[in-house]
Amino acid sequence: MTASVPGRYAADHGFAAALLAPASGGHWLVQGDGVRWQLPVERWHGPVEPTADAVVARCCGPTLDLGCGPGRVTVALTRAGVTAVGVDVSARAVALTRARGGVAIHRDLFDRLPAEGRWRHAVLLDGNIGIGGDPVALLRRCRSLLHPQGTLLVELDPPGVGLWRGYAHVVSTAARGRPRLGPAFRWARLDTDAVRAAATAGGLTVREVFRDAGRWFGELTVSR
Repeated sequence: MTASVPGRYAADHGFAAALLAPASGGHWLVQGDGVRWQLPVERWHGPVEPTADAVVARCCGPTLDLGCGPGRVTVALTRAGVTAVGVDVSARAVALTRARGGVAIHRDLFDRLPAEGRWRHAVLLDGNIGIGGDPVALLRRCRSLLHPQGTLLVELDPPGVGLWRGYAHVVSTAARGRPRLGPAFRWARLDTDAVRAAATAGGLTVREVFRDAGRWFGELTVSR
């Protein structure tokens, strides 16, 4: 891919179809290297699952849900008595979160956000470590949002993936008709091994890596 590929807002358009509703044939994230994986769209639109509940349970103060999508985690945090704000570059995602009763703002997470440096927690679930295509830059940005005693909860790939950076597309398939290919956008993946170096470079420390129902997560703290 070349530098003429659309920039940071292309991901909004790429995920737009997946935010509308599950497709009969599914939505797939296809990386520039040919690797593809099915997006768990039904999970995004459904109630919070037990695995996400385990993440929510680690949040005991004001929390940012970065890349909140349809808002299931934002709402779960709110129902747990936590002050929570979802952030998403997609206006559709923000509308869906608000319709569920959550608080969300329509903004790129790299733009100015409320209460920077005072959030007790931030979460990056469902592959959102890939936002912007540079995990170190994203982790550094998360650090700037957190209170000095704050934590970041991030979903990771299982061991063996390492760090991947490149361009990706969302492909939506239906029972009939040709697959629809969305625009290219920068994306990344980060596994449980590579997260330590990326965290250090981003000014964070890995407190714990844990697994729940086959999914992997890291709890990161602000480095001193």
